[in-house]
Amino acid sequence: MNDEPDAKYRRLLSLLAERGSAAVAFSGGVDSSFLCHAAAAALGDKAIAITVVSPMLPKSEIECAREVARKVGIEHILIEESEIDDEVAANPKERCYFCKKLEFGAILEAAKKRGINTVLDGSNLDDLGDYRPGLKALAELHVFSPLREAALTKAEIRELSRRYGLPTWDKPAFACLASRIPYGERIDTVKLARVEKAEDALRAAGFRQFRVRSHGDIARIEVAPDERRRFFDESTLDALSQTLKSFGFLYVALELEGYAMGNMNRAWKSQKTSVSERSAI
Repeated sequence: MNDEPDAKYRRLLSLLAERGSAAVAFSGGVDSSFLCHAAAAALGDKAIAITVVSPMLPKSEIECAREVARKVGIEHILIEESEIDDEVAANPKERCYFCKKLEFGAILEAAKKRGINTVLDGSNLDDLGDYRPGLKALAELHVFSPLREAALTKAEIRELSRRYGLPTWDKPAFACLASRIPYGERIDTVKLARVEKAEDALRAAGFRQFRVRSHGDIARIEVAPDERRRFFDESTLDALSQTLKSFGFLYVALELEGYAMGNMNRAWKSQKTSVSERSAI
């Protein structure tokens, strides 16, 4: 039996205990849910969880966060943010940086009001492998990433979550709704709500891992590669097409290769490569 995840978990508990008290930035995802469990185990009532409720976080994720907080016994605070900051709405490639700076700034402020100076985020060791400008914001705000510090990978976090009975252990990967809209296309609450409804429809149809990417009037569906076969059914195609069009999309398309993390970064990376190649000529 591989005891490395257990050793890393003990290291995680030690890192958290050293802080004395902490607030977990809690999205309801796999990583932050596990971090809530660990923080509650290490710090007891000196740990709290804070969720920023914004148009970019689906209602289903908020409900999941509430359920996990109840299960692990951690105090859960909701911060309501109904507006989208203009720098975020402009949707530059650094959007995640601006968003995290604002989101974690609000969490830090709420934590300090309760006498807590340490804010924790759930990024893990695997998160260093993709384009993630939000990590820069966390560093600037001195947010502590204990899962990375303990060298825990996503697979190990899932396995430990399963052992400790967390309902999120096999939850599909998730990112905020803004990640469904290509860089440079302005984000607004209407587009985000349309995407949320479309993804709710896929969930209701029984799909587990999916994204609905919004390209103007086009909805581009991505599902896990092993779920694509379900589209070889005319009634499924017709029903989903009609449902998504009822939300305001004019066209509904399917990504033939299926879902892959970071798919929306392809256009930016391709553009960056083309510029580098032209510069080299």
